[in-house]
Order: sequence, then structure tokens, then C-alpha cells
Amino acid sequence: MRDRLRCPVCGEPLAEAADTRALRCPRRHSFDVARQGYVNLLTGRAPHVGDTAAMVAARADFLAAGHYDVVSAALADAATDVLAEPGFGAYPLVVDAGAGTGRHLAAVLAALPDAVGLALDVAKPALRRAARAHPRAAAALADTWQRLPLADHSAAVLLNVFAPRNGAEFHRVLHPAGALLVVTPTEAHLGELVDALDLLRVDPAKADRVADSLAGHFTEERATGYTARLALDRAEVATLVGMGPSAWHTDPERLAAAIAALPAPVTVTAAVRLTVWRPR
Repeated sequence: MRDRLRCPVCGEPLAEAADTRALRCPRRHSFDVARQGYVNLLTGRAPHVGDTAAMVAARADFLAAGHYDVVSAALADAATDVLAEPGFGAYPLVVDAGAGTGRHLAAVLAALPDAVGLALDVAKPALRRAARAHPRAAAALADTWQRLPLADHSAAVLLNVFAPRNGAEFHRVLHPAGALLVVTPTEAHLGELVDALDLLRVDPAKADRVADSLAGHFTEERATGYTARLALDRAEVATLVGMGPSAWHTDPERLAAAIAALPAPVTVTAAVRLTVWRPR
């Protein structure tokens, strides 16, 4: 997989340096591999640090309970369909842009025994988990708003789950026969909690904004909705809120009181849309 990594400074191939725990390009730009297993491919300070350690821990706990396995399974099925097509060569690469803990990437790799994976994220706490999410997955600290540290057309499948989209760069690194798999929440997502806990609402124009971000680079092939009914205890509700964007916008004491007032178990709807995009 590392033969497809590129130096974020000059674009030359990266290889393991023999004398140090780092990756280095022919021009001797060097990038350290953290002891937790991920490589830092940032060329400077990122303009944002991504999810906090507490948010990542909440997400890891919630996903480990299987509550969003419907998303993982949908991604695995869609990626399997893509790689059933010929022309990708040996060890096709699956890249998760904004991978978080790497759980969805791990599920896709489990369904694709010949594939390798790369988790990209700007949050170090997430990458510490993503680096050990699957034996065939690597992890890199990278800002997906910038040039991605990958060779042109090197990825067979790109995953993008509740994460920002860089249409131009996704198009550059994706194989012409590959696919971009985008998962976004629908207006019904977590609807039972939005009013009860005063959470952020999903933008009704979300699908249009996604299309606009990819316009000129991708063509929508199909979109499929997936829904799961979750029965959560109050602690799991707190975890669910803590792992998402509402964690930045809620008062902890007021949120705790609102959660304590909910009837248990709490029925919550997970509603997402998986869209398959093909490069133009």
C-alpha cells in the first residue's frame, strides 16, 4: 500500500527509511511514523484538529456496540460491487477520507480479502485507533481539504462517511473505474433526539450541497436510503450526542438533565443515504 503514498511536499513516492521510523521521499522530505502506528503527512499545522479525544472515545464505544453496523454493511456491499469489475490490479486500495476510528474501513476490508486500506484523518486520537482497526489498513494524518498524499488514480474505492468532501482531490486519486461512496444523514436521522435534546438539525438541502461539492468531477450513479431503529439506554444516548457535531454546541449540564428525563429505553432512528459517485 505504501507504494501508492506520495510526499505532500513534492509529490514524489514515499518509502520506509532504513535508519529511522519514518517515511522519506527521494528528495529527503521525511515524515515520522508515530509509535501508535500512523504516519504524519501534514506539511504544517492543520487549520483544524478534528474530533477531540472524548468525541473519538464516544464514537468508538457507540460503534463497537454495533449501532451503526447498517452503515458498515452497506459500504461493504457497495465496495464489493465496485471491485467485482475488472481492471484494478493486485491489492486494490480502499481509502477512507475522514475515517475516524476506522471501523467502517475495517468492515469493508473484511469483505474484500484482496484489498488494502488507508485511513485518512486530521484527528490524532482517531488515527491511534484507525491504525490498528484492521491488519490490512494503514493510517495517515492528513488534511483532506489539501492535496491528498496519494498517487493519481491509485484508489479503487473512496469512502466518505459524515465527513468533508474534496471533489477535485477525490477525482485525482480515484481510479477511472473506481467509485466514491458517500454516506450522509437524512432529515430523519436521530429525529427523536433533535427536539428533546435541542440538537443540531440536518440541513434539508444536504443532498444538494453534497452534489454541489462534487459537481464537475463526479456523476451520481445511484442513491440508497438505509434506516435502523435503535433502542438505547441513557448512557448510550449521551455517547451518541458526544460523538457528533452537537457535542460542540450543547451545554453539558443542560444536556445531562435532558437525557435523564428521557424514558428508557430511548428509541432512536438512524437514517442515512449512501450515494455511489463515479468519476467523470
